[in-house]
Amino acid sequence: MIESKLQRRYEDHSECLVCERRCKIKEGMRGACGNYANISGSLYHIGYGKLSHVESRPIEIKPLFHYWPNSTALTYSNYGCNFYCPWCQNHEISFRWPPEAPGVPPSYLIELAKRRGDHGISASLNEPATNFDFVLEASELAKASGLYSMVVTNGYFTLEAL
Repeated sequence: MIESKLQRRYEDHSECLVCERRCKIKEGMRGACGNYANISGSLYHIGYGKLSHVESRPIEIKPLFHYWPNSTALTYSNYGCNFYCPWCQNHEISFRWPPEAPGVPPSYLIELAKRRGDHGISASLNEPATNFDFVLEASELAKASGLYSMVVTNGYFTLEAL
């Protein structure tokens, strides 16, 4: 759990600036995605590093088909989404809440991708915006390690997140 980089504090709530829902979260409550909670007047990313799925997948199944032909990306997802679409193929992954266990650091993904021979990492399956802090750090580490990074998103980020 880490403090969110994208928040605005008010006297009686904090506003999450990660997605366009811009949840106004009162003390002790969570935002719509379930990943950000108001603890002592500040927003914390309580789902930080809690992965729901990890696997190497070919780039050709991503919506970036011609980006890096014949490469694989270590595809990972966390929990939560800012849309509630019961018909979504990943609804069960997105809304199966994590156990009360510590998460992994973003460096874990980079080490695993390199060990598996992947060319990059991909935040996918659930909505990456709802795990902004983790996805941002993982992407920065990937770039520094010579790996590409991508997000498969519904695009509901705020300008502050972009």
